[in-house]
Amino acid sequence: MNLENLIRENVKKLSPYSSARDEFEHFTKPMIYLDANENPFSNRVNRYPDPQQKELKSIIADKNKVSKDTILLGNGSDEVLDLIFRAFCEPNRDNIITLPPTYGMYGVLANINAVENREVVLNKEFQPNVEAILNAVDNNTKIIFLCSPNNPTGNSFSNEAILKLMNNFNGLIVIDEAYIDFSKEESWLSVLNDCPNLIITQTLSKAYAMAGLRIGVLYASREIISVLNKIKPPYNINVLSQETAIKKLLQRTMPSQVKKIVIERNKLTKAFSKSEFVQEIYPSDANFILIKVDDADFRYQQFLENGIVVRNRSNQPLCKNCLRISIGTKEENEQIIQLLKTFNNAEKSNIYR
Repeated sequence: MNLENLIRENVKKLSPYSSARDEFEHFTKPMIYLDANENPFSNRVNRYPDPQQKELKSIIADKNKVSKDTILLGNGSDEVLDLIFRAFCEPNRDNIITLPPTYGMYGVLANINAVENREVVLNKEFQPNVEAILNAVDNNTKIIFLCSPNNPTGNSFSNEAILKLMNNFNGLIVIDEAYIDFSKEESWLSVLNDCPNLIITQTLSKAYAMAGLRIGVLYASREIISVLNKIKPPYNINVLSQETAIKKLLQRTMPSQVKKIVIERNKLTKAFSKSEFVQEIYPSDANFILIKVDDADFRYQQFLENGIVVRNRSNQPLCKNCLRISIGTKEENEQIIQLLKTFNNAEKSNIYR
């Protein structure tokens, strides 16, 4: 893969915006900041945040045993995904490949950036159809998006399929690992240095319980990170988000919370297996379960009428009559388990009144 052949011409020529604070990062003595037209009266948020989030990146790099030069942080994963489009996909010319049923923002971002989205539906086991994907590739295919563990199906893609795509595609492979911490499978971060066309995205929203902070994490080669930094907004992670994320990551509460969620996932799976209206429970490596029911519209309404909001995924390929249910607290899951006992004998007429 020649990265230069993938970058948009206007991005190659772009001079990135640079703040004065990008220029003296090696200074250690106290400074008087008169460079950014800020209000000088201190109130914790009167100054612009660190544009490169150095302290937060160092913690993330140390945790994942990677160099902080291979990390880009974004205002949620959606921003880092959008940056990939903007750096590498020429509007009204290039295309990407996605594998529905999958995360809907890939298609949304393709439309926003005027990039063709070629959809290659997963097989019946919710695995990539590698041959069909490679057949869909042409000279203008820049990116293949792989969500593993996948949303909404919950399963991880086979290593064999992913490796075959990486070895036979000259564009970028983006592996979205938003749910990797709930899986027994290893992250693809371990091969990042050996795969120049690999981009991995993760998030602090799921396992780390920081959805409200909106912090997405992208890992790639230094060359790719350099390209993305050229177009990244200078202050995209605010002061409070950086401070809070640093504090929470240092508390190291994630492993124990993930363990509890996995235990509850297994408990909820067992409860659904005893429910007459549940026709299939798909294996999950995420913090949610996808179930196939007798009538998704009806069961969705049943949950809603009882104060529980789930997701009806029936509009997705291969997901007819499927509900996606996130794993809640022990108390919330117990409410669902008790509720299921009443669902088995419920009459539809009681809902559609």
